[in-house]
Amino acid sequence: MDILDTIIANKRKEVFVQKEVVPLKALIDLNVSQFERPVCSMREALANSSSGIIAEFKRKSPSKGWIFPDAKVEEIVPAYETGGASACSVLTDSDFFGGTFDDIRRARELVRLPLLRKDFMVDEYQIYQARAIGADAILLIASVLAPDECLQFARKAHELNMEVLLEIHREDELRCLNPHIDMLGVNNRNLGTFDTSVQNSFRLLEQIKKETGGGENAPLLVSESGLSDVLTIRELRSAGFRGFLIGEMLMKTPEPGRTLKELIMNFE
Repeated sequence: MDILDTIIANKRKEVFVQKEVVPLKALIDLNVSQFERPVCSMREALANSSSGIIAEFKRKSPSKGWIFPDAKVEEIVPAYETGGASACSVLTDSDFFGGTFDDIRRARELVRLPLLRKDFMVDEYQIYQARAIGADAILLIASVLAPDECLQFARKAHELNMEVLLEIHREDELRCLNPHIDMLGVNNRNLGTFDTSVQNSFRLLEQIKKETGGGENAPLLVSESGLSDVLTIRELRSAGFRGFLIGEMLMKTPEPGRTLKELIMNFE
């Protein structure tokens, strides 16, 4: 098994337990205010931004181990907002990324940024969870889902008034595209080996445009992982990308919000 297989096997066990402890009806009843809360459009925020940066909050990764073990949402996420982030991605996987549900809950209390729940979605229950803890958008990973699962999950997210970011790494994963996908992300990191190459975004762009038509109704394009310099972001933006997910580069510095602000200042 590669790293991704291990993560998904663990996630399925984790969600099974969560459903046993807090059944779906109880989850909804306990979080009525969140299900009634108007959401912030991540797609719109990225489309209207001059930088399009999705700043990520994460404490560790399977490939690098602990990056910022003592990171506090109340210190970093508001600084991301002040620093000019268009949206914020929050890891909620505990075992492999050091995240918690409370990270998003706390972020929702502190900022008005669109919040992406970044996790490994394997069950529709997790989409209700995402709404309950304050997320505005969810991540679907094509490499771990069948096309019919992507359709089911994306449709459910829209029913709950959330947006969907579909993540691909290879051309064949474009089969998971469906009319309910708001944003299409190209992960420059192979989730099996965790090798990273920004060229993956450029490599897949032509096929993506063929599949989506490239019109105004096409999913907004996001480049994810391995982004660390202004020049690369500018090149990606010129090629057609409008969102840029940056996590490790920010989180490995003592003040991620300040690092983000300096990056955006140089970008503009």
